[in-house]
Parts: sequence; C-alpha cells; structure tokens
Amino acid sequence: MRILLVGDVIGRPGRRAIHSLVPGLRRELRLDLVVVNAENAAGGKGLTPETANELLQSSVDVLTSGNHIWAQKEIIPSLEAPSPIVRPLNYPPGVPGRGYLWWNNVLIINLVGRTFMGDVDCPFRTADQLLAGLEGKPEAILVDFHAEATSEKNALGRYLDGRVSAVVGTHTHVGTIDARILPRGTAYVTDIGMVGPADSVIGDDVGEVIKRFLTHMPSRLSVGKGPITFNSVLVEVDTATGRATSINRIDREVA
Repeated sequence: MRILLVGDVIGRPGRRAIHSLVPGLRRELRLDLVVVNAENAAGGKGLTPETANELLQSSVDVLTSGNHIWAQKEIIPSLEAPSPIVRPLNYPPGVPGRGYLWWNNVLIINLVGRTFMGDVDCPFRTADQLLAGLEGKPEAILVDFHAEATSEKNALGRYLDGRVSAVVGTHTHVGTIDARILPRGTAYVTDIGMVGPADSVIGDDVGEVIKRFLTHMPSRLSVGKGPITFNSVLVEVDTATGRATSINRIDREVA
C-alpha cells in the first residue's frame, strides 16, 4: 500500500497547492491513500466545512487536524458527521468529533502533544487504550502526532514502534530530514512540514511575525504570499504484516 501523508495546509495558498499537485501525484506515485493535515486550512487557523470540502474534492481522502481544530466553530457539526475529518483523540471525553477513522481497512489516528501544547490527556496511554481494544487487524495503522517538542514526537515514535505502520509529526511547519524506518518496522518522521508560502515564517507574513517578536504585542497574523512549498512523505506498507517498507520525502514547489 502506498500512502501520501501531507503536512499542515496553510490558508488559501496551501489549498491551491493541494488542488494543483495532489491529483497528479496520485497518478505519478500510484497512491492508494492521501491524508492531509488541514487544521490551518481556513485563513491560516482552523478549518471550515467549505475549506474541508475544497480539499476533499482535490483527490484527498482523509483530513487530520490538531490544536486549532476548534478555531472555526462552524466546522463542529462536520466533525460529528460521517465526513472523513478527525480531531485529536486525546482531547477530554465529551468533545465533538472523533479521534480516529477507518478508511477501508486502514486505521488513521490523530493525537496532539502535551509539551508546550496545553492540558490534554496523555497521547501515549490514549494510543495504548485504542490499540488494545482493536477488533481485527488493519492493513495499516497511521498516526498523525500534532506536537511541538521534537523529543515528545521521537519518544512516541519509539513507543509505538512495531505496533503501528507510521508515526508522522505535524504542527511545527518545518520539515525534518530524519525520515526512517524504526527497528520494529514503523515509518517515522519528526515533522512532515507544511503546504504554504515559502517566503514566510511557518506560513505567516514575515513582517507581521517580526513585529510581534519586536513589540511582544498581540496582533492578527495573515498568511504569507508568493511561491508555495509542498511537503509530504510517501510511506509504503506491507499489508500482510502492517509494517512499513519505506518512507521518503516528497517535496514540491508551486509558483
């Protein structure tokens, strides 16, 4: 099975890049499944039903998210609907939506980190609980770990090694060069990166971000402009064992 996992989509530029590239990549790379982190797809923060549909109509199969999933309140009814959108599983019980999704015989899990991220349930124990209660054997299990600290991401990858097919990091918007297969067969990368303006500070307008650092005054940030970087990883999984056989970065630029 050939799976493309795509980094955080940033606003309209990111959505445009998805529309431009993903249909062609599906053919070029012979993809079976495309999973995109969409929590910044609406104006750089949050997701709306309209932006979700725009992505899903661009050859994307499943949307994951993270700590900004509640930023646009109109998405909440869509989280309860049968649409292929997941929010972090380790939010406290009773919040809208679902933290994992079955896509055919693939299990897609979304988790959010705790280090520098806020007060949520333990992602390690949450993953344990879900995996222990599985009925049947998925062909692949994918984990989008939306976290800030590289150490927390690395630790979860090691913790789940051999129990899931892939652990991929999102949230920092800066792609890392450590894509590899861990000893027990789990594909891992600390952060996929983003789909957003290359001439930016993690997707936001450069001048506005620098002003915030210089003044320490709160201000609204807008999405950057110019050429778009597209960051993703291609994971191949042996469906007989659920183990990954390869992971490779797939990075593109859109003018």
